[in-house]
Amino acid sequence: MNDFDTRSVKLHEHHHGKIETGIKVPLETSDDLSIAYTPGVAEPCRLIAEDPNRSFDLTSRGNTVAILTDGSAVLGLGDIGPAAALPVMEGKAALFKAFAGVDAWPICVDTQDTNEIVGLARLLAPTFGGINLEDIAAPRCFEIERQLQDLGIPVFHDDQHGTAIVLLAGLINAARLVGKELSDLSVVISGAGAAGTAIAQLLRCVNQDPELCVPVRDIIVCDSRGAIHARRESLSPEKAAVLAYTNRANREGSIHDVLEGADVFIGVSVGDLLDAEDVKRMNDDPIILAMANPQPEILPDVAKAAGAAIVGTGRSDFPNQVNNVLAFPGIFRGALDVRAPRITAKMKLAAAFALADAVGDATADRILPDALDRSVPPRVASAVAAAAAG
Repeated sequence: MNDFDTRSVKLHEHHHGKIETGIKVPLETSDDLSIAYTPGVAEPCRLIAEDPNRSFDLTSRGNTVAILTDGSAVLGLGDIGPAAALPVMEGKAALFKAFAGVDAWPICVDTQDTNEIVGLARLLAPTFGGINLEDIAAPRCFEIERQLQDLGIPVFHDDQHGTAIVLLAGLINAARLVGKELSDLSVVISGAGAAGTAIAQLLRCVNQDPELCVPVRDIIVCDSRGAIHARRESLSPEKAAVLAYTNRANREGSIHDVLEGADVFIGVSVGDLLDAEDVKRMNDDPIILAMANPQPEILPDVAKAAGAAIVGTGRSDFPNQVNNVLAFPGIFRGALDVRAPRITAKMKLAAAFALADAVGDATADRILPDALDRSVPPRVASAVAAAAAG
């Protein structure tokens, strides 16, 4: 184990996890008990029974998010199951609280059946103001999120949309720095799972307002077999659907082949995928956003030596970390504040623009705000709330 591994185990052992519950009211006297519990608590219950929406005012529901996972796609670890995923979900809950004041709680379920997870979410919905789907493998995650959009509370798969939102924010600033328009960019994405699909949809403005969203010129999505194109056999329905808005020239070949002439590489796949020669095949001043963890698809020093103008990764020890913590706390904060029934495409786009603007004067080593910048979540929340209200 490295130093971070050792220290992390010690921290978790010492504190027995990272989160705990707390109380907001005094419980010192019999009068306190009578108001907080019996007999006084009966009246809030009656009011909620008459109007269930009062639960958002009279309980913690309006500030509470469920972090729902089956542990099937934990970043860098894969299908490790619900119990092993719990430290990650606790960490997510801690970030919700620290960055946006949202009370979040892990719900780790011992099933990978889509209908069971959907049914469980429906049963849990009266307790929470929102549901953050986390580390659920594709294609199951797509169907679960789709089926839960009628709950009346925001349901958001962060691995898809959080990643895509932060990526778009970074790309907005990166394109500006290299003097290119988003609409002129040719993009190659390595990874056709949840994150790769959501990134492709957001960059191509799928289901977005054309007056608000500027699509990149084209995207080629690659999986372990290479480019996804119309002549490939045995494509899953999810991968076949990607072709409706990508690979307009129907290019074939490996990822190394289709990088020829590309402006942007986006990696949400496996480490050490590219080398210097791949970067040299790209257009002048290429943008490399290699987000595989813990090892990026190409290391920043290798990419820069080969001519990359801007490089980002998923790691905090390199510049331009593409970190979902820049998005999800503010997104849920804004959605909860206005009691949005769902997180719309307009809200996601507003979050991306707010993140891009939060940088101020961008540089090649600063296309995104620092992940620990506490001024960012309120800015994102405000933009999301305005988009929801508008």
